[in-house]
Amino acid sequence: MTRRGPGEGSIYPRKDGRWAGSVHIGYEDGKRVRKHVMGRTRNEVKDKLAVVMRAHEEKRPIPDQRAKLGPFLRRWLDEVAKPTLRPSTYRSYDSILKIHLVPCLGHIALARLTPADVQAFLNGRSTKGLSPRRVQYIHAVLRRALGTAERWGMVSRNVAKLVEVPRVLHREMTPLTPEQARALIEASVADRHRALWITALGTGLRQGELLALRWEDVGLDAGVLRVRHSLANVGGVLTLQEPKTDRSRRTVVLPDSVVAALRAHRTRQLMDRLAAGARWVDTGHVFTTMIGRPHHAATITRAFADALNRAGLPRVRFHDLRHSAATFLLAQGMTLEDVKQLLGHSSITLTSNTYGHLLEQRQRQVAQAMDAVLGG
Repeated sequence: MTRRGPGEGSIYPRKDGRWAGSVHIGYEDGKRVRKHVMGRTRNEVKDKLAVVMRAHEEKRPIPDQRAKLGPFLRRWLDEVAKPTLRPSTYRSYDSILKIHLVPCLGHIALARLTPADVQAFLNGRSTKGLSPRRVQYIHAVLRRALGTAERWGMVSRNVAKLVEVPRVLHREMTPLTPEQARALIEASVADRHRALWITALGTGLRQGELLALRWEDVGLDAGVLRVRHSLANVGGVLTLQEPKTDRSRRTVVLPDSVVAALRAHRTRQLMDRLAAGARWVDTGHVFTTMIGRPHHAATITRAFADALNRAGLPRVRFHDLRHSAATFLLAQGMTLEDVKQLLGHSSITLTSNTYGHLLEQRQRQVAQAMDAVLGG
């Protein structure tokens, strides 16, 4: 009798409407060993058999087809994701697991999770009023977790990649014009946050990067600053954490106007320190309260709204100061690569998607200037 090699198998429908299958995975004591699985559909059974064969070929224990998604997600978050995440991101992932993924999908066997299950879950989140961006974020966490399950051979495919997610309408940026930026600065002569507004406009740093700056990161004589941290609220505690991406860790050459503003700010901070006396907390931060503590983002957001009101300017986000810095550079003829380096973007694609239309406007102006020369 000719022995059949591992991998030979079959899939067939059951009388109860479900599907079953089996696959040959070798011999033991001279007897052929087969692994049997069941599922709701033929494709589900096919996927399960693929997982069995992959585990056999890689000489790993065959995954338990009854293992639930919930315990796997918890294990993935604590053992795989946590070491790579910033504390604030870990708390966000943990919240998504507790509030959304585990209650809604955790009871389903990992091997039986289908694209239809995930699609129905995401649709349900949208129906309950979650924003498209939030639903996208929840989907991204699940997709990342199932990617690990796929690499570990626990599933044959990442079903989260096979669904449609809500489209996010990007909020239109509203950068300040050069005239508006000057109006903000002129109206903030007596504002203790004046140097913060100027530094934001002159460097394009994110709010968290600005609030994380310490004097040891700033070289006023050399006219540079180093972005090494971001300040985040983690469980109600202001915490210095790693920048958003590796590209975010960068050195920025300061315009003279920013250097002058920071020198004046340091003098004012020294006066605050004298006035505070024993109440002063020496954190080393550049932008602090009157007793030396770093600022909460909400405090700066309110202060910025007040500054805009005093200057008679329309309400914009603090983040639009970062957009303003980029538009100023492009208006002066700088390239997208220049903007990418200043803002610490992870890729030129991100910079192009955000500001490419502004560069196109600049190129049209150049073309019009050429027409003036050529008489077009």
